[in-house]
Amino acid sequence: MRVAEGWTEYSVIATGDGEKLERWGDITLIRPDPQVIWHPRRPLREIASPDAVYERSRDGGGRWHYLRPVPEEFSVSRGGYSFLLKLMGFKHTGLFPEQAVNWDRMSELIRGAGREISVLNLFGYTGAASVICLGAGASVCHVDGAKAMVERAGENVRLNGLDSSRMRYIVDDCFKFVQRELRRGRRYDAVILDPPSFGRGPGGEKWKIEEGISGLMDLVARLLGPRPLFVCLNSYTTGLQPGVMSNILRLALGKRARIDADEIGLPTEEGLVLPAGCTAFATFD
Repeated sequence: MRVAEGWTEYSVIATGDGEKLERWGDITLIRPDPQVIWHPRRPLREIASPDAVYERSRDGGGRWHYLRPVPEEFSVSRGGYSFLLKLMGFKHTGLFPEQAVNWDRMSELIRGAGREISVLNLFGYTGAASVICLGAGASVCHVDGAKAMVERAGENVRLNGLDSSRMRYIVDDCFKFVQRELRRGRRYDAVILDPPSFGRGPGGEKWKIEEGISGLMDLVARLLGPRPLFVCLNSYTTGLQPGVMSNILRLALGKRARIDADEIGLPTEEGLVLPAGCTAFATFD
């Protein structure tokens, strides 16, 4: 497992009974986590008093219950970059801290390439990976089906004082966008894919990762330029094990790719590592 180290403004304090107690800067939250099937050593609310708790409802949704005032927007920083956060629906804050394991690797590859690198970030969400790649010197095309998430990506770019002229912001269904880029003859040196388990595009297009990811990867392979740098595929779906994701990349990219796939996780202050999905990463000679 690859563990996301290097955080000073974020921490998983403790876990248990389907929840995790987290510190985001000065704000403490309790959120559900499906991986946490063990009992806590002590009740989480005794370990640290949360500012807000995300409570599930019987219909499958949920809401935030505020115990103290929480700013509408706040931020955390890591490695010289800052990220805007907001308590959103379905328990999200707008950032997945475990992805730091990939941010560091992407930044190192881009900085060490010795040439101009173009990055396509599919399912780009609020743009953390886009910010990291842009800061490392790449040009980035950021694509997401939700207009609000693409707008937040732009806010994160501006928050970090980065050159927005090197970013393309696209609100579109990722599958359709890739098809259009192929028809236009566009090519990229690196591609990031961070798809949800389920989702809908701006036109109501349905997405289910188990049904769509293999076909999308075949198209992405054709988008790579003559000197590809990397392809990164993430999954939060528990059924997609690292070996499955490695096979998807191998079939799409062929023998020219060096592929490794691992679980990724977050260290906790109680001495555990909290699993947080899988990543398959391909680099090239």
